[in-house]
Amino acid sequence: MKAASRAVAIAGGGIGGLAAAIALAKRGIAVDVYERRETFSEDGAGIQIGPNGTKVLAELGVGERLIEHVATPDGIVVHDALSGATLTRLPLGRWMETHHGAPYWTVQRRHLHAALLERARSIDHISLATNAGIDGFVDGIDGIDIKFADGRQSKASVLLAADGLWSHLRPQIASHHHDRPIVPRAVGKAAYRTLVHSNTLTSELTRNEVHIWLSPGSHVVHYPVSAGQETALIVVADDDALSQTWSTPAQARDVVSRTQHLAAPLVQLLSTANDWRMWSLHTLEPLHSFAHGHAALLGDAAHPVLPFLAQGGVMALEDAVVLAKFLGSYADRPKQALRLYSQDRCERVTRVMRASQRNGRIYHLDGIMASARNGVLRMSPPSLVMRRFNWLYGWSA
Repeated sequence: MKAASRAVAIAGGGIGGLAAAIALAKRGIAVDVYERRETFSEDGAGIQIGPNGTKVLAELGVGERLIEHVATPDGIVVHDALSGATLTRLPLGRWMETHHGAPYWTVQRRHLHAALLERARSIDHISLATNAGIDGFVDGIDGIDIKFADGRQSKASVLLAADGLWSHLRPQIASHHHDRPIVPRAVGKAAYRTLVHSNTLTSELTRNEVHIWLSPGSHVVHYPVSAGQETALIVVADDDALSQTWSTPAQARDVVSRTQHLAAPLVQLLSTANDWRMWSLHTLEPLHSFAHGHAALLGDAAHPVLPFLAQGGVMALEDAVVLAKFLGSYADRPKQALRLYSQDRCERVTRVMRASQRNGRIYHLDGIMASARNGVLRMSPPSLVMRRFNWLYGWSA
């Protein structure tokens, strides 16, 4: 698959789509990225990027473009959100770099996306188009015929669907491996996200740390972004409406009403915030395969990860470099390359999805089970807790 051949088409110009484009172009593969929206942009507030993700960013040449915007937290502090008591402090910072060879970063999602977009625009092999939603395709003997939402058509050697949770292309690709439609399912929780200026908060809450506050049925996370100048806030609570919408504005009073029973420092923190947005959380049945013929899924289109392990965006970064590895190695056999990509990724991302779901249940325990959880966290050596995640953070392509 030389640069002069028909390009790989990527549906979606988010984190996963741009990362895949860069990874492929670094191997001399021409890429056309088609974004459905009018502009390339990224929704959300902050994102945590473990060393398995920062390794990918370094490989893509994006890390140096992003470094001025990141924070490198010293640790994770876990609290009981009702009493305010600290349950444990887990090491990040130098510990992560020593044990896993790369840093643990926190950053605004828009800064991550902007760095990926800037890098993609600097590479000749990458073409970027907006107002270019792909609604379907016809898989042929030697490539793909693409059908756009506005009626246009085009051809590509391979089609990669990086079009998110509500993927337009997942049904067509997944239908070959499942006997019924695979659609996102609301889990009954919503994530409320915003950013606040760190200088408006108390010093206790603006330390260079990730803070997780656990309570029955809900939890709160906050951490520094924008090189410490801002703090990302996330509240996960019950979603009574089981909304099917993705991102909608939320009233500050609604967030406060869901959290006013929590410890005073946390309530004070949340009361300083405005401009909240709400995401209804959805999951997806693990797919048997991410690929069929000349088409494949990646990122949330393939495996939406609930936000209880801080790995959703990182899994898309991993997907990108694994895809590029196989498409580069099997240039004249793209269908085999996509099958190998799927085989490589399915087991790992299914494990991550299940681990995140399990974390969510643990975070939201009530009564005697919550007391038992708190006791285990207090008694467990932090290094022992972190070693449980060696399989996650120690990954490399």
